[in-house]
Amino acid sequence: MRIALKLACIGAVVMLAGCSFWGKPSRNAPAELVDFKETMAVHAVWSLSVGSAGAFTFVPALGTGSIYAAAADGSISRVDAATGRAIWRIDAGMPLTAGVGSDGAYIAVAGDKGKVLVFDDEGKLLWKEQASSEILSSPAVGQGLVIVRSVDNQIVAFDAKSGTRKWILRRSVPALTLRNASGILISGSTAYVGLPGGRLLALSLNNGTPRWEAVVGDPHGATELERVADVSGTPVLIGREICAVSYQGRVACFDAINGGMAWSKDLSSDVGLAADERFIFAADEHGVVSAFLRDTGTSVWRNTQLANRRLSTPVSFGRAVAVGDGQGYLHFLSREDGSFLARVSTDDSPIVAAPLVAGENVIVQTKDGKLIALGIQ
Repeated sequence: MRIALKLACIGAVVMLAGCSFWGKPSRNAPAELVDFKETMAVHAVWSLSVGSAGAFTFVPALGTGSIYAAAADGSISRVDAATGRAIWRIDAGMPLTAGVGSDGAYIAVAGDKGKVLVFDDEGKLLWKEQASSEILSSPAVGQGLVIVRSVDNQIVAFDAKSGTRKWILRRSVPALTLRNASGILISGSTAYVGLPGGRLLALSLNNGTPRWEAVVGDPHGATELERVADVSGTPVLIGREICAVSYQGRVACFDAINGGMAWSKDLSSDVGLAADERFIFAADEHGVVSAFLRDTGTSVWRNTQLANRRLSTPVSFGRAVAVGDGQGYLHFLSREDGSFLARVSTDDSPIVAAPLVAGENVIVQTKDGKLIALGIQ
């Protein structure tokens, strides 16, 4: 579904938010998997069924020793990160569209028609509030706040304990946007928000005032489809640099304090990027995985052997870069040169959500609802 062209008007907010779509149609079959000699031993540590994602994308969240996962049917699970044992499983009482966001104390999900629900670490509902429209990305939780962005491009911060609305920021929406909304990163006293139209915002947590705004991708082209330049995935912060990528735009890093651009490279991604102390990793819309030096943006390597396989956001994991695909495989590439190190098949359903690193394991949540922990021997 993610790469099939599918215009979808956004219900009651169509006059504000126009339409959204999943991405460009693919006219090419997924690349055949290449044979290689595995040089890294990957094994399954545990797996657990947490419920199907349906038409949405659910990203697991890491708490203190726990993984939180949600599903479209309204189920929310807390799982022991080391053993995969279900600590509790609750029903939110409504279908869900996004989640999970957590700081370990508060667990936030998005419910049907823009509901925001927050639970404590024992699964008790603390509060429920209404956003202006549907929410497609996980709420951000931190510094005593829960922050969401709805598809009509309103960013709202709630008090994590009480649900009191603290501030709201409204931005206009282009005529056509990606349906897989970008995430929000909270760090210190700032929230970093990727927006439709290729903008990256740094907002004061105190009152929502923009501290700076930077351009990741500039809309250009003769048609609305060609002008889609939304920031994809969640921005990543390494040291003093904040990096993001846009669809039909660029991958770029900025000074997190003042928004000054450090470097940028042309690249189109609808899934986001990853970073570690040396590299920025990005999977583009065609299935090419690239690595750039974090400080200069110099291209280090490109792996083109996963073309058209509908890749997830990559993640840096030890000496590897792990990236999922649309057939349920998790590929492990060398972070140094992009060569294949290992490959694991999960449950044959797409891995759309970004993998999550939890201690010595990497966690994936598949579209059909398997939560799987993989380790390196």
